[in-house]
Amino acid sequence: MTNDFFSDLLTSISERGRALLRLGPASVDAGQNTSDLIELCGELLSGRGEASGSVIARGVLDRYHSLDEAGRLTFFEALAEKYGPDADKLDKAIEAWRDKPSGDGAGELHFASEPQRQELFRRLNRAPGATHELVNMRADLLDLKNGHKDLATVDRDIAHLLASWFNRGFLVLRKINWSTPAIILEKVIKYEAVHEIHDWNDLRRRIDPIDRRCYAFFHPALVDEPLIFVEVALTEAIPGAIAPLLAEDRQPVPIDRARTAVFYSISNCQRGLAGISFGNFLIKQVVEELRRELPKLDTFVTLSPVPGFMKWLKRTPDLPLSEEERPLLELLDNPDWIHDAAQAAQLRAVIEPLAAHYFLKAKAPRGGPVDSVARFHLGNGARLERIDWLGDISAKGLRESAGLMVNYLYRLDDIEKNHEAYADHYEIAASPAVKKQLKTEGGRRLLDMRLG
Repeated sequence: MTNDFFSDLLTSISERGRALLRLGPASVDAGQNTSDLIELCGELLSGRGEASGSVIARGVLDRYHSLDEAGRLTFFEALAEKYGPDADKLDKAIEAWRDKPSGDGAGELHFASEPQRQELFRRLNRAPGATHELVNMRADLLDLKNGHKDLATVDRDIAHLLASWFNRGFLVLRKINWSTPAIILEKVIKYEAVHEIHDWNDLRRRIDPIDRRCYAFFHPALVDEPLIFVEVALTEAIPGAIAPLLAEDRQPVPIDRARTAVFYSISNCQRGLAGISFGNFLIKQVVEELRRELPKLDTFVTLSPVPGFMKWLKRTPDLPLSEEERPLLELLDNPDWIHDAAQAAQLRAVIEPLAAHYFLKAKAPRGGPVDSVARFHLGNGARLERIDWLGDISAKGLRESAGLMVNYLYRLDDIEKNHEAYADHYEIAASPAVKKQLKTEGGRRLLDMRLG
């Protein structure tokens, strides 16, 4: 009630201020709007007071919303070209530092080198509801950035500010259940990115039974917008496939028999916050919540997709395969292979060693595993516990990962050690069962060829 009152009050002040400052509605002409928008940005940075600044900020955001894709590209290019550091101030700060290095001089140099667009984004954030709009603005920027290298600096600046505004200290963990407001439940359905939620009944099966949990991080500026959420299944043992966990006719696990918490879906909800990590905090805090609620839980593990595996198979020209094995990969082009026991057995003998190589040997350009999900969990301190053959035989699972899934184990006593080893040397914590995949006949061939 109080938040709504003040939000309405600020909006009213903003609208009245718009009239007083003669800020009319956005033009129908997108080109004119872009010109007006850039001019308003200059006014916003000119040092007006808080009240008028809020009004101008609202005018900037409204005009931004009226732009088409070409207009937004022009706007971001203007930010890159015209709103970098103040060259005169920076030159003076550099000269002062060279003449007399000092703590104060270093501070002046730091502030002088800050791009003006960072202050612009801060002032835009004064408008009512602006934080969410700036998150969406960055989503637009990410869509436009490919092919426009000059926009990378703009993205870096807004991402820097968003990382500060959305740091862990501002995040609130909330449990999602069937009594959660419908507006939030609708967004859980919309944002689920790993295993599609088909309808309200499907959602209820995931959050209402006694052996299911769902948790999300929220931010005070985005009251009804989850930032990231995790779905949890409480089981007796580590699962190797997703279908039984999501089956309509499954029987709930009695809570006194549950020993394992399975994180089977983690979904980021705001594209504009891409690259700003919440997942590591979310998993660790959910583990603590579950341990307090259910002290008998002793195993915390994921059931994770392998979304890049099929692309890797298709794009890697020198896969470590014999001439006899290579044609077997063609079977993957026809999903009916899962119904042929002989073909499935042949593929398993080839795919499992390749999967072990994919996780343990194949490297991304910047280091670490080529698989993005692996980088996330290993970077959090988890251990690569098990490769699950036919863990996901849905159309998406076959298309993206040849049906594979993976368990990452969060062993609480080892999380910090694993995290440090990965952070310092990209050392991958893996179970003997996974490492053994590289010791089969195919695995020895992988090591002998020293690929990766």
